[in-house]
Amino acid sequence: MGQYILKRIVYWIPALILLALSVYAMAFFGAGDPIKLMFLREEGDVTYDAQRLDAIRREKGLDRPFLLQFGEYTWHLVQGDLGMSVISGRSVNDMVGATAPVSFQIGIATVILVSIIGIPLGILAGLNHNNWIDNSILGSALFISGIPSYVVGPMLIVFMVLGLGIMKTTPYGWDGLFSSKAILPMFVMVFGSIAIIIRQTRSGVLEVLSEDYVRTARAKGVPEFMVIVRHMLRPVLTPVVTVLGQMLIGIVNGAIIVEKIFGIPGLGRLTIDFTYGVDYPVIVAITLIGALLVMVLNLAVDITYPLLDPRAAQAMTGVEE
Repeated sequence: MGQYILKRIVYWIPALILLALSVYAMAFFGAGDPIKLMFLREEGDVTYDAQRLDAIRREKGLDRPFLLQFGEYTWHLVQGDLGMSVISGRSVNDMVGATAPVSFQIGIATVILVSIIGIPLGILAGLNHNNWIDNSILGSALFISGIPSYVVGPMLIVFMVLGLGIMKTTPYGWDGLFSSKAILPMFVMVFGSIAIIIRQTRSGVLEVLSEDYVRTARAKGVPEFMVIVRHMLRPVLTPVVTVLGQMLIGIVNGAIIVEKIFGIPGLGRLTIDFTYGVDYPVIVAITLIGALLVMVLNLAVDITYPLLDPRAAQAMTGVEE
């Protein structure tokens, strides 16, 4: 297992460097001049003052060749320095350090809520295959998940503030995961993801129901709850864990709309604000964080498999050999 993990980490290094090179090149050659874009938001004719623009480029080191800039960025990256923002002049490490925990909190909390709600509903739907319980659960989940987050968010705000009067003001900003401002964003995130878990769990239950060991346990008179917990749950959760890992990746990397609607200072909002300004260091840093998140969670899913299915441990041992 240790060799397997070490090999995966070693394989990440060239992949991350290649990704950084690709993103940096696209931002450098195809996205526009960040110095000009920085002054387009201000009044005056600074944009047309070529001498001043050239002076600012030299000051920020943007007048040098591409490979030289990327080489210097990579050297700082290896040392854990994500660079300085071209637009704001702030440290990218500080910016990411302030926003990433917020997005991770939302992502982890959403996955936990989806698991707590979706897995039992999926098991219930699978055990009542093709009757009204199954149809109601699956139909409701598909209907809810089919509504875009940019529609669900404003609808929930209107419903909770104006309709029921539960909230006195529109929740905007972030005061922590356990504050009232986190309730609606969490609902929006859960609505968009729960149908996937319900369907995956339901499919796993239907597949396991036909296994001999489940029928044998029922024939022996084992209580239904014990059949589910002891005999069905582990094989059902094996594919669900994969979906949950991919879901967390999608939530953290794709929560742009939700964070923008509710004014949450997370990675999604940071992405929007600095992509418009073609801020190379910030864009590359966010992309690398997203890629690293994909790699780490995929590795975590692979490590979890042997705990649920011993056959996965044998397969991983074969990979090491």
